Amino acid sequence: MKTKIISIAGKSNSGKTTLLERLIFELNSRGYKIGSVKHTHHKFDFDKPGKDSWRHKRAGAKATLVVTDTKIALVKDDTRSDIDKMQTFLGDMDLILAEGFKKHPLKKIEIFRTDSDHKEPMCLQDPNLIAFVTDSGYRPQVPVFGLNDVQEIASFIEKNYLTP
Repeated sequence: MKTKIISIAGKSNSGKTTLLERLIFELNSRGYKIGSVKHTHHKFDFDKPGKDSWRHKRAGAKATLVVTDTKIALVKDDTRSDIDKMQTFLGDMDLILAEGFKKHPLKKIEIFRTDSDHKEPMCLQDPNLIAFVTDSGYRPQVPVFGLNDVQEIASFIEKNYLTP
């Protein structure tokens, strides 16, 4: 059985990393092994303090995978196509939370903030949208959570994607 993957999607500066690290911390505190993946098209230095992958790891992710088109960097508490990379390297996790991957066929939780530079959400028509996190009046036909509803979002994930 393959490890489930949920993407935290949103436009630049929407709060994806902050939401992801808070979810990692919450789900980790509930006893789950959470792997995280950060998608990037840019060059990166390996695990620099303050960077997203470093923040994911510091939040409690048992493994963090940074993926580019040609390289991967793995930081994992373990002695041993993008989705295939995630499954191959993080398959021993209870859940993989991915940041970005908005065009991939993955289950998605979109975050949309009214104080961002963006006028509207991007995933409302995506059939893979499973939840929406916002401070706006948008109400898609999926569960909607507030920006600080981390425990409720974690419970939603736990009930629908972690519990048999």
